[in-house]
Amino acid sequence: MRPVRLSVVTAVTAVAALTAVTGCAEKSDAKGGDGVVSVTASDSACKVSTTRFPAGHVQFALENKGSKVTEVYLLFPDDRIVAERENIGPGLKQSLTAEVKAGSYEIACKPGMKGNGIRQKVTVTGGNAVKRDPKLDAAVAAYRKYAQDQADETLPKVKVFTDAIRKGDLEAAKKAYAPSRIGWERTEPVAESFGDIDPKTDTRADGLEKGQKWTGWHRLEKSLWQDKKTGATEKSLATELDTDLTDWQKRVGTAAITPTSMANGAKELLDEVATGKITGEEDRYSHTDLVDFKANVEGAQQAYELLKPVASKNQPALTKELDQQFTALNSLLDHYRKDKTSYDFTPYDKVSQADRKKLSDAVNALAEPLSKLAAAVVTK
Repeated sequence: MRPVRLSVVTAVTAVAALTAVTGCAEKSDAKGGDGVVSVTASDSACKVSTTRFPAGHVQFALENKGSKVTEVYLLFPDDRIVAERENIGPGLKQSLTAEVKAGSYEIACKPGMKGNGIRQKVTVTGGNAVKRDPKLDAAVAAYRKYAQDQADETLPKVKVFTDAIRKGDLEAAKKAYAPSRIGWERTEPVAESFGDIDPKTDTRADGLEKGQKWTGWHRLEKSLWQDKKTGATEKSLATELDTDLTDWQKRVGTAAITPTSMANGAKELLDEVATGKITGEEDRYSHTDLVDFKANVEGAQQAYELLKPVASKNQPALTKELDQQFTALNSLLDHYRKDKTSYDFTPYDKVSQADRKKLSDAVNALAEPLSKLAAAVVTK
């Protein structure tokens, strides 16, 4: 779970970088001479090299010149997220490759990763046809099925969790909490593409926007572990969680998914680990962070494996490195669970700072090459 956001990965395009205040862009009628759309952020502006660019595979060059960590989103008119890049630190540069269809969008820059951001309208011109390896169509179809299967399998596990709360069985509810989150965590970028669901189901207390009611998994986590309560409030919240996740399950099939959004989503899952699980912030009351950690890695690896046939043809050295880094991270995680098929992980508050550093290093070693996967699946 990230702090409450506009929504997340889904679909056809992407942009990038940074923070802002009032006027979010410099206008132009074309890409720069190198064919790259640049987005440069500071604490008071979000400058885009062009507000009009052609449909197709687009590369965005992102730079944060501000003093705050920032996020940038490319949004559909209804605020669904087309693509995003989060956690861009001060002074950092990143690139983002996305498949973009013709249409109207908005770029939202979010200094400090809060609020709705400063909006800039952009127009993508030309036809919607994108040259694509047929193997990528198969990858998208397989990933769509995977995301739906994860949602379908999550609902019964959530009901075990919420039924225990409604029965007032504190220990049974605690036991069911982490398993109920696995499918969500595996497909979080798709789940978060519906921006109105994630804030209701997976927001932490420190991610709440002004006036937002705190509901969902982490609100119940606090009640169970810190407050030791399964009262009327908790029973109502449990039923609300059932309703919201059923809504998610029904809408997964409508998510806009492309090969580049799959690749960027895999990177986002690693960012989730780096910013929430490694720090112990995600499941701060239950300390079940490593369950979410493993699920995020599994989801990222699933997207990668589906894209690998094309990526390995285009950039064999990259896929070789990704294979090695996924193996290394999974092997490290295996040290913290009873067996390789179990989700019975060591409580995260029992993991030493030295071991957390090893996990962080392994995540970073994977995240860097994973950030190049989207470019590797673009047909040359």
